[in-house]
Amino acid sequence: MATIGIVGGTGYTGSELLRLLTGHPQAEVRCITSRAEAGQRVADALPMLRGRSELVFEDPAGAPLAECDLVFFATPNGTAMAQAPALLDAGVRVIDLAADFRIKDLSVWQHWYGMAHTAPALVDEAVYGLPEINRAAIRQARLVANPGCYPTAIVLGLLPLLEEGLIDPTRVVADGKSGVSGAGRTAVAGLLMAEVGESFKAYSVAGHRHEPEIEETLRLGTGQAVSLTFVPHLVPMVRGIEATIYAPVTRASSDLLGALRQRYRDEPFVDVMAPELPVETRSVRGSNLCRVTVTEPQGKGVAVVQSVIDNLVKGAAGQAVQNMNLMLGFPETEGLDGVALAP
Repeated sequence: MATIGIVGGTGYTGSELLRLLTGHPQAEVRCITSRAEAGQRVADALPMLRGRSELVFEDPAGAPLAECDLVFFATPNGTAMAQAPALLDAGVRVIDLAADFRIKDLSVWQHWYGMAHTAPALVDEAVYGLPEINRAAIRQARLVANPGCYPTAIVLGLLPLLEEGLIDPTRVVADGKSGVSGAGRTAVAGLLMAEVGESFKAYSVAGHRHEPEIEETLRLGTGQAVSLTFVPHLVPMVRGIEATIYAPVTRASSDLLGALRQRYRDEPFVDVMAPELPVETRSVRGSNLCRVTVTEPQGKGVAVVQSVIDNLVKGAAGQAVQNMNLMLGFPETEGLDGVALAP
């Protein structure tokens, strides 16, 4: 049984980690931290865990994190890079669900995240935690950078087509839609249900910090530069990411769908669907699946990819548990084989 620590247990990703790990047969959460809720019973703050957890939130300064086999950071950007070095020195493996180690180019990272990086040596060591690209490296890693939610959906949709040279990498447009939980649990007026309900809007149109993460991941994964125009949108739902991606095809009569099916034939958490079937967020809600398809509408030379994930599961906590399984030598699907919630 592996002992697990969670830093930052009251946000949506931290509570989702707890939900998934509570049912994991080979992992036991030893401690979970929260400065604001220190001393409170976890099951009182997160009622879905009543009868399933006897943990109490601990202050990070006194929590026995260094005694764990692996620690998750479900914290704001900047926290893991300050605290992970000491844990790594103590022999603890670390998975960061924030963005501290996702982008290798530190000048790009500092531009988009607006702070100096305090652990630059660890950026080179960190493995980007998308198993469909980096499975072997994740198994050996001490430090994993869990991908962002939009990058997970978009990279999985584009990867096979770029690997096979079936689309033009210089003219890719990604239209992403997210539920409000993607913005975190902090109370913000613009994310209140009364503000979001019955509405639909684009945001960060001039540039979103996930764009360089997507471009770098695809470049490192395929060996070719990708020029991406990415526009995210906020939709009035709690969970879910839907990405519709457009790119010119490079040759006529290409088997676009066949490329996806071949690339993901052995992937446990990527489901390639026929184009005539609905690719919808509710079909992955609460699961670690990415469902994806591609078509070339009316043979007009543009590939249209549709990709959906649950932003809190495959886009965050579920993918983090998938990475934990690889790092600790467990079956990759352990604790993650639940069926999506419907309706």
